[in-house]
Amino acid sequence: MSELSSIKYYSDAVHLNDLEALEARLQQILEREIKSVADLEEWLAGERKFREEIEEAMYGHQIDFYRDTTNAAMRDIFLHDQTAVQPMLMNYQAKFDKKVVDSSFHEQLDDKKYGLMLKVRRTKVELFREENIPLTVREQELVTRYNEIMGGLSIEWDGEPKPYSFVEGQLDRPDRVIRERAWRALADARLRVKPQMDEMMNELVSLRHKMAINAGFDNYRDYLFTMKNREYSIQDCYDFHDSVEKHVIPAWDRLAGIIQTSLGVEAYRPWDKGSCLLQGAPFQTVTELMDGVDQMLGMTDPYFQERFRHMRGNGLLDLEVRPGKAPGGFLEYLPATQNTFIFCNFSPSFFALIALIHEMGHAVNTYLQYESGEGIQEHHLRAEVAELYSHGLELLLLDKLHLFYTDDKECKNAQLEELSRAFAMLIRPVAGDLFQHWLYTNPDHTPEERDEKYLEIERRFLYHPVDMTGLESEVATRWTEVIHYFGYPFYQIEYSMSMVGALQLLQIYREDPARATSLYKQGAGADPNQSIADIYRDTGIAFDFTERCLAKTSKFVMDLINELH
Repeated sequence: MSELSSIKYYSDAVHLNDLEALEARLQQILEREIKSVADLEEWLAGERKFREEIEEAMYGHQIDFYRDTTNAAMRDIFLHDQTAVQPMLMNYQAKFDKKVVDSSFHEQLDDKKYGLMLKVRRTKVELFREENIPLTVREQELVTRYNEIMGGLSIEWDGEPKPYSFVEGQLDRPDRVIRERAWRALADARLRVKPQMDEMMNELVSLRHKMAINAGFDNYRDYLFTMKNREYSIQDCYDFHDSVEKHVIPAWDRLAGIIQTSLGVEAYRPWDKGSCLLQGAPFQTVTELMDGVDQMLGMTDPYFQERFRHMRGNGLLDLEVRPGKAPGGFLEYLPATQNTFIFCNFSPSFFALIALIHEMGHAVNTYLQYESGEGIQEHHLRAEVAELYSHGLELLLLDKLHLFYTDDKECKNAQLEELSRAFAMLIRPVAGDLFQHWLYTNPDHTPEERDEKYLEIERRFLYHPVDMTGLESEVATRWTEVIHYFGYPFYQIEYSMSMVGALQLLQIYREDPARATSLYKQGAGADPNQSIADIYRDTGIAFDFTERCLAKTSKFVMDLINELH
């Protein structure tokens, strides 16, 4: 486990196993009278405090389960939260939302402080359907099952069973034979669980379509778009897809050509797409990883380093690869104690280093929000903002990669790889977004059609410059390893939009590092009730993903790549 993992890292102040007592507290909040604006503000503060206590306990239980998906006791606690507590909370949250919206005093609330919260609550009142509660519970059961399967998926490697995430790390090895062996082993592992994945995705698409129909929508895409209160249209998304294909893909092809030439290979194959220009992992132990990132943060801003050390010293990091640990990486809010927890499951690799920095960007953003004292009731809904500061921190630390890559050529290759990742973050999420548009506007599709559509989109986007002759069926199943498709539908395009913003911040940083860092902190701590465009403006950049901006951004990244190459 991670350093000091025995520390109790979250508050369990609310006993979620006592459903009767929990419901009594919720009912007490619901029945409290509101006779003035002051009463309403006091009621909102009380409701928020209790909700945060519940959320922290539930998030803590989820993290406990993700840290060891083979632990039956942790799994039972997590499933109790999802199947017994969550339905009760959804029911009462709908009543709370209606109580606020129906209050004659809500229009007198300060719009600057409460505007976003009121907008979100109105949307939830409009879309709430009691018949969707059991569908949501079943949805979470399927997501839990997905994590159990992926967490338990092992691959024989050099005579020993290894987690899926360990073998993923081998894709970065400089030895092309090892990379190909790892790529094929991962494809074989996905094939073993493909029938279960198909069955789960079939049911998830069906469940989500029913939720949308129940709420009066034609499809889940339109339903979720409204639920997310997005500040751009569905057509804007399609236009963004087209702009990326028109302006970013040609640059992506040129980058692939550079990598292919550097590798000296006749064909650019799927196992040549990783960090294979690097001569090995940048660290071997989790301690080395944390020590190096600590230095990188300290060289950028003392506050970043202080927050990292706080998390490290209080058991708020779990970064090791272990059998049974859920896949991927994420940051979870712990709102009652005003903390955050970083979970990562990546073997020693360049990607593992960047993943930790990325999640630390989320952490810095969250701590600055906690400290601002602003109304952050709905801040977790603004993925376009949250991802700006995770990608942004990656790029602010681009010039400190020498702490892990001490050889000058290796450091340039690492920087080249991070810029390649920036390109990939403009491309992969857009492709994933387009895939999901198709999934949910064609809910009666077959598993074969799903694979065919995924392969078609991969050919157009991320795999455009890749020779995948003879490997089409393996590429067509790669969607099964993407947790977003299962657990976080339509949480994809925000990565691309925010990367456009982060690259604007990098342009400022190259001219004036201190100013860029100051703008980063200013934006990360800004009032989250503003529009996304206003928050980006506070960060010194523009919320702009038009064709003109994509053309300019692609040229900027390609110029940087040419500098390093």
